[in-house]
Amino acid sequence: MIESPAAFAALLLLIAGVFPVVAARFPARLFEILPPIVLSYAAATALAMAGAWRSTPEIETVRSAILTHLLPALVFLLLVRCDLRAVAALGPRVLLAAACSTISILAGIVVAWMLWRWWLPADGWRVLASVGATWIGGTANLVAVSRAMNAEPDVVSLALLTDTVCYTAWVLALFASVPVAARFNRWAGATQADDAAGQAHPMATTGRLVPGDVLVWLGLGLLVGTLAAAAAQRMPPVASLTPVSWTLIFATVAGCVAAVTPLARLPGSDGVASALLAVVIVTMASKASVEGIGRAPIFVAAGFTVLAFHAAAMVAAARLLRLDLGLCSVASLANVGGVGSAPILAAAHSRALVPVGILLGLLGYVVGTAAGLGLAALLPALGSGGQ
Repeated sequence: MIESPAAFAALLLLIAGVFPVVAARFPARLFEILPPIVLSYAAATALAMAGAWRSTPEIETVRSAILTHLLPALVFLLLVRCDLRAVAALGPRVLLAAACSTISILAGIVVAWMLWRWWLPADGWRVLASVGATWIGGTANLVAVSRAMNAEPDVVSLALLTDTVCYTAWVLALFASVPVAARFNRWAGATQADDAAGQAHPMATTGRLVPGDVLVWLGLGLLVGTLAAAAAQRMPPVASLTPVSWTLIFATVAGCVAAVTPLARLPGSDGVASALLAVVIVTMASKASVEGIGRAPIFVAAGFTVLAFHAAAMVAAARLLRLDLGLCSVASLANVGGVGSAPILAAAHSRALVPVGILLGLLGYVVGTAAGLGLAALLPALGSGGQ
């Protein structure tokens, strides 16, 4: 059993790194179904349940320091590539599809809570708010909202499980719909999206990374996180916005500002952000317990309810606003799947949609945390769970 904080931190780093390394060097279908980040979380959860370490005050200090300092740095680094000017340049048709997707997912979360809350635990809204955050943005938004709500580790476990199961089914459904796109578009009275969709935000300059790139981004991320936390302490309490919430909001604003500066072209931010995300995820998993896992099926059912409502709303929006299936599908997967999967689906419909998938996926990172926090304030106000 590990009691040394140094050994605990070393093990967390190893768990966070091993699955991405294996997935990069030995591609397998397993990693398409269960991404490395999910496997890392599962491994840390299993070790925590097996009693691989003891929660001494020193280890708790390490865990708290990681979450306090790395999470705002992670949010900042994820947003450095998201140029909101490029998103605005996509045009009203694309932004309308994105808005319909985001709003229908948020409404679906509310509907699912109202339908299933009698069978969910009293704090089940925390799980659904976390799921809403990741289905608008990504895993980092899920972690940020869970942290802001001071949620128990099993909340993150249930949210990740719900996300993985429902996301896998949704991706299959969206790819299966590609062959019927022409027929759907005729029914909706829509034309396929063309090259007017816009161009992606210029990526950071490519080339071989040097240690300085990594160190600069890590230092900038930690500095922004520290300044955001200091500013958050000066903010008055507003509704459910805690100092952690304010810290994440300030880090989000800083990332959006940095994205329109030459700093965005410096390589390495993606890699550092991915590494920090893995470390934050396994750190949260390190406090996991078996409590609450038995409720997973009901949360998965609630997740499918959200996607069913979302699908129906997007079909209605396509018919009413004459949006083509490719654009609706990419907007949906940019929310539910993120920047990693949306461009792949986009290419299956039209290469012109690939930059749309990238930009809308990045936009989700911007609004995902705020959306999750909004759900966290709204859902309990609509009634508590029945258990």
